[in-house]
Amino acid sequence: MPFDFGLKDAIDIVLVALILYYLYKLMKESRSLNIFIGVMVFVLVWLFVSQVLEMRLLGAILDKLVGVGAIALIVLFQEEIRRFLYSLGAHQRIKQLSSFLGSRRNEKNLEATRRLIMPIVMACMNMSKGKVGALIVIERGAPLDDIVDTGDLINANINQRLIENIFFKNSPLHDGAMIIAHKRIKAAGCILPVSHNLDIPKELGLRHRAAMGISQDSDAIAIVVSEETGRISVAMKGQFHLRLSAEELERILTSEID
Repeated sequence: MPFDFGLKDAIDIVLVALILYYLYKLMKESRSLNIFIGVMVFVLVWLFVSQVLEMRLLGAILDKLVGVGAIALIVLFQEEIRRFLYSLGAHQRIKQLSSFLGSRRNEKNLEATRRLIMPIVMACMNMSKGKVGALIVIERGAPLDDIVDTGDLINANINQRLIENIFFKNSPLHDGAMIIAHKRIKAAGCILPVSHNLDIPKELGLRHRAAMGISQDSDAIAIVVSEETGRISVAMKGQFHLRLSAEELERILTSEID
């Protein structure tokens, strides 16, 4: 029988390779790489025994283990599966038609956005000068209700002095994250998921890892003011923007917040 290899087979191999690469990258970031490699070795052994050697007894046993193991993997990798499914569904929403035609953004919307972000920018600059640590998360498309529930509800207008008072060193809420949603300060003292990405520079502390964690699990923007250096950083879409000036912070928030 001649070996038949067509375009569909090539596409099939490429898609499987892409899925395996994405899973490898995801497991590496979550420090589950060894478990992932062990699972892949088991799958290869199962395929070799059942398909190549055609050992019916051992193949039947491995078939049963694979059926039970699928449930075990869902439990074991529930966070990774959740992140994978979220990344599939969290495509950036289509921008306004004006951005496609030539960035003709409505001036009223732009002014409203500036009024929203300027108290945040000014508070971050003042806290940066005083080396006051802060972590501010701005909700976008994905709701952060589960994160809000971990802190103390505030539900106040966005105000520069309020932000600075919350992160004042003697404040009981200064260690957690502030959540801003629907143009209001929803809560403070919130607990964020911590990223285990090994590529994060070692000089960055727990606030930065928490900011990276929420940016990986959602489409939120996380602003960090370092307590040690006073530097301002932004975590967004799983990437850091470090050592930002006031102008750079304002530009990022203006372009990313609807």
